[in-house]
This record gives sequence, C-alpha cells and structure tokens, in this order.
Amino acid sequence: MIQSVGRTLNRITKNHQPQIKRLNYYWRLFGTGFSFFTFGAGGFLLWVLVFPVLSIIPGTHQSKIRRGQKVVHYSFYAFIGLMHRIGVMTYEIEGLEKLNRPGQLIVANHPTLVDIVFLISRISQASCIVKASLWRNPFMRGPILNAGYISNGDPETMIDECVQRLQSGGTMIIFPEGTRSVPGKPYRFQRGAASIALKAQTIVTPVTMSCYPSTLTKAEKWYQIPHRRFHLAMHVGEDIPMQEFTSLQPRSIAVRRFNGYLQEYFIRQRALYTSSMENDD
Repeated sequence: MIQSVGRTLNRITKNHQPQIKRLNYYWRLFGTGFSFFTFGAGGFLLWVLVFPVLSIIPGTHQSKIRRGQKVVHYSFYAFIGLMHRIGVMTYEIEGLEKLNRPGQLIVANHPTLVDIVFLISRISQASCIVKASLWRNPFMRGPILNAGYISNGDPETMIDECVQRLQSGGTMIIFPEGTRSVPGKPYRFQRGAASIALKAQTIVTPVTMSCYPSTLTKAEKWYQIPHRRFHLAMHVGEDIPMQEFTSLQPRSIAVRRFNGYLQEYFIRQRALYTSSMENDD
C-alpha cells in the first residue's frame, strides 16, 4: 500500500515537473526584483531617517564613521538573509575567523554584483572604494557618506585615504579589478590595491568569491536569472607574506610584482573553486 502511494506521488511529481520549474523560476524572478527594490528603499530610508539621528549623537568623526559602518553591516546582513530565505540564493563561508582584524586589507575578486554586500555583511566595520558617480545616487549616498567610504574620483587621493584608514586601524575591502569580472575573460588587475598594500605595510588577506551558476555579472541584467538559485561561496585565504615585495626597490617594481602575484593567485583560486562548484551541481 505504502509503495503504491509512493509510486503515485512520484508519477504526479514527474508529470508536473515542468510546471513546478516554471513556478520556481517566476518566484525567483519576483524575489530578485523584490530584493533589489528592498535594497534601494532601505538605502534611501537609512539616508533620510537613520543617519540624521546618528549624526546628532556626540562623538568624534571616527566614532561616527564606526557607527555608520555598523549600521551598514547589519543592514547588509539582513539583506543577504532576505535573499537566502526567499530562495534567491544559498551561500557558504570558509575562514571567516581570519577577518575582522584592525588594519586589515582584504583583497577580493569580483564576479557578481552582491560581492561587496556579502563581504560587508560579514565584516562589522569596513571601508571600501566606491565609484564617484554613486555619491550622487539617493539610494546609496547615505551609507556611502556615513560609513566613510572612499571615492575613486582622484586615484592619488584615493590611495592616500586608503593608506591612512589602514594605518589608523581601519579595515579596507578592495577589488583589484576595479569592477566586476567579465565571464570567460582573463583577470585584468589594476595596480591600486598593490600600491595601497605596499604603502600601508599592513595585513593583506585574500578572499576568493565564487558564484555558480553565474549571475549578476557585468554582462547580465538583474532579471536574467539562472536556471536555479545561485550559490555564493566566500573562501578566506591565509595572509600574504609581504616581505619579498616590501624589500624590492624601486617601489614601482614592487607594485608591479605584487600586482602580478595577486592576479596569478586569483586565477588559480577561480579555477579551483569553479571546478569544485560545477562538480557539486
């Protein structure tokens, strides 16, 4: 009797599999759109309601920045939780205990739009570099200003501000690519991250971000969702020994060598984790 019921349920499930997949697709499409709407609305509400209140609380400029970073951290943590709960994404983290250290430069690859959100959701107080154009975005302006993020408008000023932030005990997240990866194309790292690392002479920790199936890349619109919910993996590597690079002279050679090292490191890591995620599919 039980076996007969089981066979019947299997037949029903098999017959309705296309409809179930279609419903799942439309739910994830709705969930993705709802997540983007929530992100924008949340950023705007933080700007007009939360940050004005925080700004009147007494404290130094640095303490206000730390408060702002905490608010963004918890907001991003809630946002990633939302995407996970409604079935848009799954995730895994390896080596989280190596993060959240004062004066730490976190260098990461950038395969998808939510990388920075995911990283900040796991790092309680972090600065990052943002495009100068985002300072005029009403949905992003509040978090950017109040968390003390750094504009890329002037490269020399940007490097100096990042170095100062690290040397004062702050944490920085930098994507050496400068923008999201282009699927199927080799990495092209800019030298800003290497320059900052060598000038600040601080802890440098590599973080490999992997996303499968590929989604929210530079070549895709938000509504071009994959065939199933995407899986985002964050793998924190060991601190990079900097002695062989800091001892090189002149500085331009050291920057070039270290930038090449970073690029080769992430090429290897991308191949390793992409293969692993595809095999698990």
